[in-house]
Amino acid sequence: PDDFLALCLEKPAIHRFPMGTLYITGNSDSDKLLNSNGTALLIGMLLDQQVPMEWAFNGAYTLKQRLGHLNPRTIGEMEPDDFLALCLEKPAIHRFPKAMAQRIQGMCTIIGEKYKNKGENIWNDVATGEELFTRLRELPGFGEEKAQIFIALLGKRFDVQPAGWKKAAGVFSDSHPRTVADITSPETLLKVRAWKKAEKAADRDKQSRPMPAKKTVAKKSAAKKPASKK
Repeated sequence: PDDFLALCLEKPAIHRFPMGTLYITGNSDSDKLLNSNGTALLIGMLLDQQVPMEWAFNGAYTLKQRLGHLNPRTIGEMEPDDFLALCLEKPAIHRFPKAMAQRIQGMCTIIGEKYKNKGENIWNDVATGEELFTRLRELPGFGEEKAQIFIALLGKRFDVQPAGWKKAAGVFSDSHPRTVADITSPETLLKVRAWKKAEKAADRDKQSRPMPAKKTVAKKSAAKKPASKK
């Protein structure tokens, strides 16, 4: 596989978005979509919040099954209530479908207007990791950490490695099994889960930083009413 991939990557490449090596949903068709479609990958990353990774990254496949496509411009132009109804169909695409539906449509609108209607155009022509980070931060729901993880995902699983990509990805570019960027098989999925569990037990966050101390609220003793004078 690596030899054939090398041939495909020779300039000119046979495809501007090389087939990725991500394993995440447990559904081969869903993973294939993520590994070959930039918009699907962005939707999956967007949904990866407060739900299991498998559920989040399967969202793009679910939407494609219901819509018949993943055309960003068309999704962005849909009536919000109609798109929300699709997201609410069981199984819902997320624990918070209304908020995520709004973010997906907002992101798709940006892709349609700024990136020629293809999610992968966000990174196809970037020269640096810093530029890629800036573009990702413009997308709804992509905070600093999510943008860093996505850069690591592109670099590790899709060989999208603009100059300085590791610096832009921060600690997520290292060799520890921290995130979805490090998953290529059922075994590595378990390793990532184990790493997250160990870090949480040690009160560390995704970047191995100490978690803020939890604030304790002192219980107020009930004020005693003064005894009534007879």
